[in-house]
Amino acid sequence: MALLRPLLLDNVPSIQQSAALALGRLANYSDELAEAVVSNEILPQLVYSLSEQNRFYKKAAAYVLRSVAKHSPHLAKAVVNSGALDALVNCLEEFDPSVKEAAALALSCIAKHNHELAQAVVDAGAVGLLVLCVQEPELTLKRISATALGEIAKHTEELAQAVVDQGAVPYLAALISHPDAQLKRYVCQCLAQIAKHTVDLAEVVVEAEIFPRILNCLKDMDVQVRKNAATCIREIAKQTTELAKLIVHSGGAAATVDYISESKGNARLPGIMTLGYISAFDDSLAMAVIVSKGIAPLKDALINEPEDHLKAAAAWSLGQIGRHSPDHAKFLAEADVPSRLLAVYMLPESSKDLKDKSKKSLKNIIQMCTHLPALEPLLQLAPNNILTYVCAQFAKVLPSNLEAKRTFVQSGGF
Repeated sequence: MALLRPLLLDNVPSIQQSAALALGRLANYSDELAEAVVSNEILPQLVYSLSEQNRFYKKAAAYVLRSVAKHSPHLAKAVVNSGALDALVNCLEEFDPSVKEAAALALSCIAKHNHELAQAVVDAGAVGLLVLCVQEPELTLKRISATALGEIAKHTEELAQAVVDQGAVPYLAALISHPDAQLKRYVCQCLAQIAKHTVDLAEVVVEAEIFPRILNCLKDMDVQVRKNAATCIREIAKQTTELAKLIVHSGGAAATVDYISESKGNARLPGIMTLGYISAFDDSLAMAVIVSKGIAPLKDALINEPEDHLKAAAAWSLGQIGRHSPDHAKFLAEADVPSRLLAVYMLPESSKDLKDKSKKSLKNIIQMCTHLPALEPLLQLAPNNILTYVCAQFAKVLPSNLEAKRTFVQSGGF
């Protein structure tokens, strides 16, 4: 480090660039080496050179700043304290696209850590220039700028609003149909980071007419595009009944059901939760999920996914579908969902969260279920705390239903 530092001031430009590149590669390797770059007071020298030198050196200097900042909030703060933000923001106005890319990537690595650092990036005036970069023809620059905007927007409502106020959403939304998979990943992710905070921000994203185009991303060849699109839909679905209805009317429920059916593992999670959020709002939306054949893939996730958090999400979503009316509960009962929920609840190795969600969903469905044949198996299998709800349903339905009484006695339930 001590030997490389004087070379940054060498008379020969190619030596300066090579020294910067060497420092960048060292800093990139580990946080200890990045810490050494900071402690050797190399950053102020690089920042000074960013405003003075040629485009090749600017790229190398921005690379060093990015390589230091990416490791931890502490190192990113050191980059900010060295005065790098203004210099990097100025680089976003350079003519050369590769300099803009290097600067945008460095800003992204600073903003990703926490809201104070992201706020510092916003205060330096980066957002408006990043939105301009999204509109540039260079593909790599579009990708990096979309990533950086997402890293800023993800922290707080105010930061997401700052991105919206600079007019980013329409330009990002237009790129949902872009042929490049990587760009679509970052665009869907960025829109999700904006939509997740509040109803107003989700409405801004929806007003950019992402539906039904984003549903095509659920069928994309790229796994990450599909997952990020499903995450964006989930962040919108959770906000209000109106937004959930808009998703359903655009064909979103059926598209999400297909997405869960065709996915495996963690990629399923946003789709599973979307169906739960949609179903939670009211009985007509829950029925739309049932009509879209949503029960089968949720049941499949409950039974076949190895990870408990996925099973728990599926259990929760099934409970949201079944809690509205006897009709909803009957569809779940006929699909043998209650006994599956009970089996997961009874498994000793199930996590506490999974047991809790299974129990709550089972209780929701049982308390609505008047289709008694589906509840009979639970009489033999359920522990006392669940059996209470099962018996209560029999006590509610049997007195007024002669046919149910007869069936109950003949089947051995009595």
